[in-house]
Amino acid sequence: MDPLDRIDEIIAMVEGARNVPMSRNCMLDRGEMIGVLDELRAELPGELRRAGALLDERDKILESGQREADRIIADGEREHARLVSMNEITVSAEHEANRIVGEARSEAQRLREEVDDYVDTALANFEQFLTRALASIERGRDKMHALREIGSFVPGEDERPLPTF
Repeated sequence: MDPLDRIDEIIAMVEGARNVPMSRNCMLDRGEMIGVLDELRAELPGELRRAGALLDERDKILESGQREADRIIADGEREHARLVSMNEITVSAEHEANRIVGEARSEAQRLREEVDDYVDTALANFEQFLTRALASIERGRDKMHALREIGSFVPGEDERPLPTF
């Protein structure tokens, strides 16, 4: 179950709990509440681990892209050195080597931008999840506080109920 669903379940439990007369408190099944909270606690680290895994994956992709870029640049520089050594095509070789190095740098930059976009999207999704979770928690707490402030009124034996129309 999604952690947000767990939070909604907790809110529903609090909202549906019986009020304690003459107080702002309510009565909840402690075991049931602890069970739901334990399940939520078990699910949240998974989401946090997933975010950590995304960051680790981003780092691995960046490292791989950097290694590939370094390899391409080294290949380009070797090719450049080989071509320069040939006198009759020196000018042509320099242009080709520069092109290869430029392409390698462009490819490395493109890979960095793709990885950054991917990680940014994943982190934005996780941020939205956490924002919704925090908003849900805040709403639940607000409702709980409102119920606590409203309390409940049960008329006593010597008090007569208000007339209904």
